[in-house]
Amino acid sequence: MKVLELSQPSVLNVRERDEPVPGAGEVCIAVRACGICGSDLHGLDGSTGRRIPPVVMGHEASGVIESIGEDVSCWMVGDRVTFDSTVWCGECHFCRAGRVNLCDHRQVVGVSCAEFQRDGAFAEKVVVPQRIVHRLPVGLSFEEAAFAEPVGVALHAVARAGEVRDKTALVIGSGLIGLLVIQALKSGGAAVTAVDQDESRLALAKTLGAEHVALPNELSKSDFDLAFEVVGIAPTIQLAVNSVVKGGRLVLVGNLSPEVPLPLQAVVTRELDVLGSCAIAGEYPAALEAIATGAIQVKPLISGLYPLDDGAEAFAAAGRKGALKVLVTPSEIL
Repeated sequence: MKVLELSQPSVLNVRERDEPVPGAGEVCIAVRACGICGSDLHGLDGSTGRRIPPVVMGHEASGVIESIGEDVSCWMVGDRVTFDSTVWCGECHFCRAGRVNLCDHRQVVGVSCAEFQRDGAFAEKVVVPQRIVHRLPVGLSFEEAAFAEPVGVALHAVARAGEVRDKTALVIGSGLIGLLVIQALKSGGAAVTAVDQDESRLALAKTLGAEHVALPNELSKSDFDLAFEVVGIAPTIQLAVNSVVKGGRLVLVGNLSPEVPLPLQAVVTRELDVLGSCAIAGEYPAALEAIATGAIQVKPLISGLYPLDDGAEAFAAAGRKGALKVLVTPSEIL
């Protein structure tokens, strides 16, 4: 089969590899669409230590089950599916508590690091455990289904905030995840204000449900109930802290910088709740339903579709200013 391999830092090649064979409890999926994640772009040059070559990246995917291993009880050949980006063990304390995103033995599809290597879905086929697979709603396209992972990230972030209905919420950063968080908040009944440096992104944010939009230096209101920081750098963390009411709540989603200064006195004296949000913990079914019903729109976020043979061009397109989500289509979308 063909794969798009990160062969060396910043070097992508289409190569032939042996077809994967599913083991006990595993399924082999013929990949129809796979999105390029920001973490793939950031890991391309090897600087993050999470994409050590050679590796096949890709964890935002959908496709059709082509074969099944022994002891697979829930799936059949021909089923249209997506899968969790996290391969969780199901046995540790966190898994038993339903917090599979914090699994002690967590692996991520399409990631190669010091602890593990697990090839991903920029390939014609990928093998994953049956426990992380989810069925697609009838009529949902493979392109839309490939958004289940980032939509799940947004839904998990909003869930971390607790009840959002009738709350005022500020979303800082109108990139892909920020735009999905905006829609998830709107669907949950919150009044949303979006902040970004890119006016075209703000225009899209308003189209997708933000009641108000502002450039960072235009933000005058500082009494939001909730703030979602979806960038991960010091200035936007400071903006999030300054924007909420006393007793307000911050959900930190972005992690572009591994460390940032925390305005500790403001957090303590104003008794703010500061919550991290990591990946997805069971939100896949809700994500698929939200996409299928149109509660969260993903088609406006597609910046391009590329065949696997043009994978390097797809990554170049994904890295250009203004791109939101570029999808690689390893096999024909039916």
